Amino acid sequence: MATHTGQLTPPAIRISGLTRSFGARTVLDGIDLDIPAGQFVALLGHSGSGKSTLLRAIAGLDHEVTGNGELRTPERVSVVFQDSRLLPWRRVLDNVVLGRRGKDARERGLSALAEVGLAGREESWPNQLSGGEAQRAALARSLVWDPELLLADEPFGALDALTRIKMHTLLRELWERHRPSVLLVTHDVDEAIVLADRVLVLEDGRVGLDLAIDVPHPRSYRDPLLSRYGERLLTALGVNDSPQDETRQGTAI
Repeated sequence: MATHTGQLTPPAIRISGLTRSFGARTVLDGIDLDIPAGQFVALLGHSGSGKSTLLRAIAGLDHEVTGNGELRTPERVSVVFQDSRLLPWRRVLDNVVLGRRGKDARERGLSALAEVGLAGREESWPNQLSGGEAQRAALARSLVWDPELLLADEPFGALDALTRIKMHTLLRELWERHRPSVLLVTHDVDEAIVLADRVLVLEDGRVGLDLAIDVPHPRSYRDPLLSRYGERLLTALGVNDSPQDETRQGTAI
Protein backbone atom coordinates (compact mmCIF):
# COMPACT_ATOMS: atom_id res chain seq x y z
CA MET A 1 0.00 0.00 0.00
CA ALA A 2 1.40 3.41 -0.97
CA THR A 3 0.89 6.83 0.57
CA HIS A 4 0.46 10.10 -1.35
CA THR A 5 4.23 10.63 -1.01
CA GLY A 6 4.90 7.37 -2.81
CA GLN A 7 6.28 5.63 0.28
CA LEU A 8 5.03 2.16 1.09
CA THR A 9 2.84 1.84 4.18
CA PRO A 10 3.79 -1.26 6.19
CA PRO A 11 0.99 -3.76 6.87
CA ALA A 12 -0.82 -3.55 10.19
CA ILE A 13 -0.01 -7.20 10.80
CA ARG A 14 2.98 -9.03 9.35
CA ILE A 15 3.61 -12.59 10.50
CA SER A 16 6.33 -14.86 9.21
CA GLY A 17 6.84 -18.46 10.23
CA LEU A 18 4.68 -18.19 13.37
CA THR A 19 4.60 -21.46 15.29
CA ARG A 20 2.97 -22.43 18.58
CA SER A 21 3.03 -25.85 20.16
CA PHE A 22 1.44 -27.24 23.32
CA GLY A 23 3.53 -30.22 24.26
CA ALA A 24 3.68 -32.55 21.26
CA ARG A 25 0.74 -30.83 19.56
CA THR A 26 1.51 -28.07 17.06
CA VAL A 27 -1.44 -25.66 16.85
CA LEU A 28 0.11 -22.99 14.63
CA ASP A 29 2.53 -24.39 12.07
CA GLY A 30 4.69 -21.73 10.43
CA ILE A 31 1.94 -19.23 9.57
CA ASP A 32 2.75 -16.41 7.14
CA LEU A 33 0.22 -13.59 7.04
CA ASP A 34 0.03 -9.92 6.08
CA ILE A 35 -2.99 -7.73 6.86
CA PRO A 36 -2.93 -4.24 5.30
CA ALA A 37 -3.62 -1.19 7.43
CA GLY A 38 -7.35 -0.52 7.69
CA GLN A 39 -8.53 -3.93 6.47
CA PHE A 40 -11.41 -5.80 8.16
CA VAL A 41 -10.55 -9.51 8.34
CA ALA A 42 -12.47 -12.42 9.85
CA LEU A 43 -10.82 -15.65 11.00
CA LEU A 44 -12.74 -18.94 10.87
CA GLY A 45 -11.83 -22.44 11.94
CA HIS A 46 -13.08 -25.39 13.94
CA SER A 47 -12.77 -25.42 17.72
CA GLY A 48 -9.15 -26.08 18.62
CA SER A 49 -7.85 -24.91 15.24
CA GLY A 50 -5.80 -22.14 16.86
CA LYS A 51 -7.89 -19.04 16.13
CA SER A 52 -7.69 -17.61 19.64
CA THR A 53 -4.07 -18.74 19.94
CA LEU A 54 -3.20 -16.72 16.84
CA LEU A 55 -5.07 -13.68 18.13
CA ARG A 56 -3.31 -13.87 21.50
CA ALA A 57 0.06 -14.09 19.76
CA ILE A 58 -0.69 -10.99 17.69
CA ALA A 59 -1.86 -9.17 20.82
CA GLY A 60 1.41 -9.99 22.57
CA LEU A 61 -0.35 -12.10 25.20
CA ASP A 62 1.49 -15.33 24.35
CA HIS A 63 5.25 -15.29 24.75
CA GLU A 64 5.78 -18.94 23.81
CA VAL A 65 5.30 -18.47 20.07
CA THR A 66 8.26 -18.83 17.73
CA GLY A 67 8.89 -17.73 14.17
CA ASN A 68 11.50 -17.51 11.48
CA GLY A 69 10.72 -13.91 10.67
CA GLU A 70 8.77 -11.15 12.36
CA LEU A 71 5.55 -10.56 14.20
CA ARG A 72 4.83 -6.90 13.52
CA THR A 73 1.74 -5.13 14.89
CA PRO A 74 0.89 -1.46 15.41
CA GLU A 75 1.69 0.32 18.65
CA ARG A 76 -1.96 0.90 19.56
CA VAL A 77 -3.71 -2.46 19.88
CA SER A 78 -7.06 -3.11 21.59
CA VAL A 79 -8.60 -6.50 22.34
CA VAL A 80 -12.30 -7.32 22.82
CA PHE A 81 -13.23 -10.74 24.21
CA GLN A 82 -16.47 -12.75 24.31
CA ASP A 83 -16.75 -11.82 27.98
CA SER A 84 -16.89 -8.02 28.36
CA ARG A 85 -14.48 -8.29 31.32
CA LEU A 86 -15.92 -5.24 33.05
CA LEU A 87 -14.78 -4.89 36.65
CA PRO A 88 -17.94 -5.23 38.79
CA TRP A 89 -16.67 -2.79 41.46
CA ARG A 90 -16.16 0.05 38.95
CA ARG A 91 -18.85 2.09 37.25
CA VAL A 92 -19.17 1.94 33.47
CA LEU A 93 -17.15 5.09 32.72
CA ASP A 94 -14.39 4.01 35.11
CA ASN A 95 -14.23 0.66 33.29
CA VAL A 96 -14.06 2.35 29.90
CA VAL A 97 -11.16 4.64 30.83
CA LEU A 98 -9.32 2.02 32.93
CA GLY A 99 -5.59 2.56 32.51
CA ARG A 100 -6.06 5.76 30.54
CA ARG A 101 -4.14 8.73 31.93
CA GLY A 102 -4.39 12.42 31.22
CA LYS A 103 -6.87 15.25 31.59
CA ASP A 104 -8.84 14.12 28.55
CA ALA A 105 -9.50 10.57 29.81
CA ARG A 106 -13.03 11.32 31.03
CA GLU A 107 -13.89 13.26 27.86
CA ARG A 108 -12.64 10.40 25.69
CA GLY A 109 -14.62 7.91 27.74
CA LEU A 110 -17.86 9.90 27.46
CA SER A 111 -17.34 10.30 23.73
CA ALA A 112 -16.71 6.58 23.27
CA LEU A 113 -19.82 5.67 25.28
CA ALA A 114 -21.88 8.00 23.11
CA GLU A 115 -20.51 6.35 19.98
CA VAL A 116 -21.66 2.91 21.10
CA GLY A 117 -25.10 4.12 22.21
CA LEU A 118 -24.47 4.23 25.96
CA ALA A 119 -24.65 7.99 26.55
CA GLY A 120 -26.10 8.58 30.00
CA ARG A 121 -25.01 5.18 31.35
CA GLU A 122 -21.57 6.27 32.54
CA GLU A 123 -22.51 6.00 36.24
CA SER A 124 -24.22 2.61 35.91
CA TRP A 125 -22.72 -0.50 37.46
CA PRO A 126 -21.82 -3.40 35.14
CA ASN A 127 -24.52 -5.62 36.67
CA GLN A 128 -27.10 -3.07 35.54
CA LEU A 129 -26.20 -3.64 31.88
CA SER A 130 -27.62 -6.24 29.53
CA GLY A 131 -25.25 -8.56 27.71
CA GLY A 132 -25.37 -6.40 24.60
CA GLU A 133 -24.80 -3.22 26.61
CA ALA A 134 -21.82 -4.80 28.36
CA GLN A 135 -20.25 -5.60 24.98
CA ARG A 136 -20.96 -2.03 23.84
CA ALA A 137 -19.06 -0.85 26.91
CA ALA A 138 -16.20 -3.20 25.99
CA LEU A 139 -16.10 -1.67 22.50
CA ALA A 140 -16.09 1.82 24.05
CA ARG A 141 -13.13 0.78 26.21
CA SER A 142 -11.24 -0.18 23.06
CA LEU A 143 -12.10 3.12 21.36
CA VAL A 144 -10.58 5.36 24.04
CA TRP A 145 -7.14 4.11 22.96
CA ASP A 146 -7.73 5.15 19.34
CA PRO A 147 -6.52 1.71 18.18
CA GLU A 148 -4.69 1.10 14.95
CA LEU A 149 -5.54 -2.59 15.35
CA LEU A 150 -8.68 -4.05 16.93
CA LEU A 151 -8.55 -7.75 17.82
CA ALA A 152 -11.96 -9.27 18.58
CA ASP A 153 -12.21 -12.82 19.94
CA GLU A 154 -15.80 -13.98 19.35
CA PRO A 155 -17.18 -10.77 20.90
CA PHE A 156 -20.81 -11.59 20.03
CA GLY A 157 -20.81 -15.32 20.65
CA ALA A 158 -22.79 -15.11 23.91
CA LEU A 159 -25.47 -12.72 22.61
CA ASP A 160 -28.95 -13.58 21.33
CA ALA A 161 -29.52 -13.43 17.56
CA LEU A 162 -31.25 -10.02 17.44
CA THR A 163 -28.69 -8.34 19.69
CA ARG A 164 -25.88 -9.91 17.67
CA ILE A 165 -27.20 -8.40 14.43
CA LYS A 166 -27.39 -4.96 16.07
CA MET A 167 -23.83 -5.35 17.29
CA HIS A 168 -22.70 -6.29 13.79
CA THR A 169 -24.08 -3.01 12.49
CA LEU A 170 -22.41 -1.09 15.31
CA LEU A 171 -19.00 -2.70 14.79
CA ARG A 172 -19.05 -2.03 11.07
CA GLU A 173 -20.08 1.61 11.66
CA LEU A 174 -17.24 2.07 14.15
CA TRP A 175 -14.79 0.56 11.68
CA GLU A 176 -15.97 2.87 8.89
CA ARG A 177 -15.60 5.89 11.19
CA HIS A 178 -12.18 5.09 12.69
CA ARG A 179 -10.66 2.69 10.12
CA PRO A 180 -8.51 0.51 12.36
CA SER A 181 -7.35 -2.84 11.07
CA VAL A 182 -9.71 -5.49 12.48
CA LEU A 183 -9.11 -9.19 13.05
CA LEU A 184 -12.38 -10.83 14.11
CA VAL A 185 -12.29 -14.43 15.39
CA THR A 186 -15.64 -16.12 14.92
CA HIS A 187 -17.33 -19.52 14.56
CA ASP A 188 -20.13 -17.98 12.50
CA VAL A 189 -19.72 -18.12 8.72
CA ASP A 190 -22.55 -15.64 8.11
CA GLU A 191 -21.07 -13.20 10.62
CA ALA A 192 -17.75 -13.39 8.81
CA ILE A 193 -19.10 -12.71 5.33
CA VAL A 194 -21.52 -9.97 6.41
CA LEU A 195 -18.86 -8.01 8.31
CA ALA A 196 -15.45 -8.68 6.79
CA ASP A 197 -13.83 -7.82 3.49
CA ARG A 198 -11.49 -10.80 3.75
CA VAL A 199 -12.04 -14.18 5.45
CA LEU A 200 -9.29 -16.56 6.49
CA VAL A 201 -9.80 -20.23 7.36
CA LEU A 202 -7.33 -21.95 9.69
CA GLU A 203 -6.70 -25.57 8.83
CA ASP A 204 -4.00 -27.89 10.20
CA GLY A 205 -2.16 -24.98 11.77
CA ARG A 206 -2.00 -22.91 8.59
CA VAL A 207 -4.19 -20.53 6.61
CA GLY A 208 -5.98 -22.96 4.32
CA LEU A 209 -8.16 -20.38 2.55
CA ASP A 210 -7.78 -16.64 2.10
CA LEU A 211 -10.99 -15.31 0.54
CA ALA A 212 -11.84 -11.71 -0.46
CA ILE A 213 -15.55 -10.83 -0.07
CA ASP A 214 -16.27 -8.57 -3.05
CA VAL A 215 -19.78 -7.48 -2.11
CA PRO A 216 -20.52 -3.81 -1.32
CA HIS A 217 -21.70 -2.68 2.10
CA PRO A 218 -24.11 -2.57 3.78
CA ARG A 219 -24.73 -6.30 3.48
CA SER A 220 -27.69 -8.41 4.48
CA TYR A 221 -27.89 -12.03 5.57
CA ARG A 222 -30.52 -12.47 2.87
CA ASP A 223 -28.29 -11.18 0.07
CA PRO A 224 -28.02 -14.00 -2.51
CA LEU A 225 -24.64 -12.60 -3.58
CA LEU A 226 -23.22 -13.83 -0.28
CA SER A 227 -24.38 -17.43 -0.77
CA ARG A 228 -21.46 -18.48 -2.98
CA TYR A 229 -18.98 -17.16 -0.42
CA GLY A 230 -20.75 -19.03 2.38
CA GLU A 231 -20.74 -22.27 0.38
CA ARG A 232 -17.03 -21.95 -0.37
CA LEU A 233 -16.20 -21.29 3.27
CA LEU A 234 -18.35 -24.21 4.48
CA THR A 235 -16.58 -26.48 1.99
CA ALA A 236 -13.20 -25.28 3.23
CA LEU A 237 -14.34 -26.03 6.77
CA GLY A 238 -15.39 -29.55 5.79
CA VAL A 239 -19.07 -29.00 6.48
CA ASN A 240 -21.34 -31.25 4.43
CA ASP A 241 -23.43 -29.43 1.85
CA SER A 242 -27.08 -29.07 2.80
CA PRO A 243 -29.98 -26.91 1.62
CA GLN A 244 -29.67 -23.43 3.10
CA ASP A 245 -32.64 -21.38 4.23
CA GLU A 246 -32.42 -17.89 2.76
CA THR A 247 -33.58 -16.47 6.10
CA ARG A 248 -30.81 -18.14 8.11
CA GLN A 249 -28.97 -15.91 10.53
CA GLY A 250 -25.82 -17.49 11.82
CA THR A 251 -24.24 -20.62 10.35
CA ALA A 252 -21.90 -21.69 13.12
CA ILE A 253 -19.22 -24.34 12.85
